[in-house]
Amino acid sequence: MSHTVFIDGEAGTTGLQIRQRLAGRTDIELVSIDPERRKDARARAELLNGVDIAILCLPDDGAREAVSLITNPAVTVIDPSTAHRTDPSWAYGFPEMAPGQRERIRQSRRITNPGCWSTGFIGLMSPLVRAGLIPADWPVSVHGISGYSGGGRGLIEEFEREPDKDVFRGYGLNLAHKHLPEMAAYTGLAHSPIFSPAVGRYAQGMLVEVPLPLWALPGRPSHEALRDILAESYQGESFVKVADAPDCEALQAARSGAAGYVHDLDPESLNGTNQMHLYVFGNQARGEARLVALLDNLGKGASGAAVQNLNLRLGLAESTGL
Repeated sequence: MSHTVFIDGEAGTTGLQIRQRLAGRTDIELVSIDPERRKDARARAELLNGVDIAILCLPDDGAREAVSLITNPAVTVIDPSTAHRTDPSWAYGFPEMAPGQRERIRQSRRITNPGCWSTGFIGLMSPLVRAGLIPADWPVSVHGISGYSGGGRGLIEEFEREPDKDVFRGYGLNLAHKHLPEMAAYTGLAHSPIFSPAVGRYAQGMLVEVPLPLWALPGRPSHEALRDILAESYQGESFVKVADAPDCEALQAARSGAAGYVHDLDPESLNGTNQMHLYVFGNQARGEARLVALLDNLGKGASGAAVQNLNLRLGLAESTGL
C-alpha cells in the first residue's frame, strides 16, 4: 500500500530535497499541483485535503494559510517552517530529543520540523539541562556557521551570483533570530541563549557550538561528565552519534603548523545524510568545555528530519529512504 504525499512548495530548497529523498520509493506516491494553479487556493485545498501527508515547504504565513485550508481530519501535516514550532498542540519533530518524543510524533497529525540551528543546540543542551548539569537559568551562548543554503533562495542566489563576495558573514545582529523561541522551549532553559550565527561561502553543512565555563557551573562538572550524559542520552540512536573521548582527543591533537589550528572538524562532512555528530572538547586545567554539533542544515536540519518524521508517522522503519 502506498501513501500519498503532497509537498506544498516543492520548488523551494527544502521541498526539492524532500522530493529527492522520496523519489523512487514504492511506498510513497508523490502528488504535485499544476504549476499554473499553485497560487489557486481552491486547487491547493483540494490536494491538501486529499492526501495522507501534506508537507509545507512554505514561508510562515503561507504555512499558516495552508493549515487553514485543511478540513480533512485524516490529513497529517509536517511543517518545516517556523510557524508552529512552539505551539503545544503540535509535536516537535526531533525524535531523539527526549524520552517519549518519538511516540508523540507517531501519534500526532500535526508535526513541526525543528530549525537547523535549533537541532544542533537542542541536541547538545537538552540532555544536560534535564540531568541538572546546566541550571535552567544559566546564561548560555551559542555560535556557529552554516552553508549559505540555510538562508533560502535569496541568499543562495546572492552568493552564487557574486562568488568573490563575503567569505564569512555574521548575521542575526538584532539578537532576535527566529529559532530562539524553540531553543529555549525544548531545552528547558528559562531564557533564550545569546546567539551568534554566521554563514560561510559554501553551500551546505553546519557547526553549532556552545562554550561552557565549567568552573562557574554548580558542582563544577568535568567535560567527561558532560560527554557521558550525552552518550547515555543518545545510546542506540541511528542518526545522532556522540564522539567518544579518543575521537575528541584525536581532533584536539590534529594540528596544522605552529598556529595549532584543528583542521578535521569539517562542516560539510555530513552533507547528504540525516546524521548529527556531537562532540565535547575540554581543558580540565582551565575548567572549560566546547560542545559542538555537526550536521547538514539541509539534512538532519531540514529535509532528512522531515522524511524521518514522515516514516515515524506512517509506522515505517525510521531509516527508510535515509
